[in-house]
Amino acid sequence: MSIALRAEKLNKYFHEPEEFHVLFDISFSVNKGEFVSVIGKSGCGKSTLLYLLSTLDTDYEGKIFINDRLLTGESQNSLARFRNENIGFVFQFHFLLPEFTVRENVMLPALKLGKLSRQEIEEQAMEKLRQLQMDAFANKLSSKLSGGQQQRVAIARALINNPTIIMADEPTGNLDSVNTGLVFDIFKELSHQKGITVLTVTHDLDFAKNADRVIEMVDGKIKD
Repeated sequence: MSIALRAEKLNKYFHEPEEFHVLFDISFSVNKGEFVSVIGKSGCGKSTLLYLLSTLDTDYEGKIFINDRLLTGESQNSLARFRNENIGFVFQFHFLLPEFTVRENVMLPALKLGKLSRQEIEEQAMEKLRQLQMDAFANKLSSKLSGGQQQRVAIARALINNPTIIMADEPTGNLDSVNTGLVFDIFKELSHQKGITVLTVTHDLDFAKNADRVIEMVDGKIKD
């Protein structure tokens, strides 16, 4: 089993208003195609850890590898391109642009990457929307969708560049139990059938316990 992500002795400090040690010697790895949930109480450091692993925060000690590539120390431009090509993000708040249609929202990361023609990107967007059973809403403004529908569109957007890893921060935090179950099923299918690694941070223990593996954090450390 090949390793998709590896963290070695990650330490994180906040410096304002005074120095505070947030993460302590975090080391673990996630296999390709594995669905892992990180749980823990508010303030335990789980979202901070996700931001480090996503390369959005580069102010840390230790090393982060994704797909056998050491990302620690790379330039911001290099990391931005790596993220766009390799990591799909899903957040608690979907961050869809309300004045854009569903299809236009899904297309945005691929347009930014600029590897395909607009027509090819449109076709990819429709394929991802079909995968999530949202293709019938392609021409609808994203602001006109329900919360569960918007989150499915956000997942389609996260998939548009065919990432190897999905990173999700409280992806079901605003959803009812039916839509939470839908999102879980989507992540399970992506990991087990498509081979995409899924790493979620969640408060929802029912959601977490059905993942392939649960990592519990307490006070900035991984609980043994």
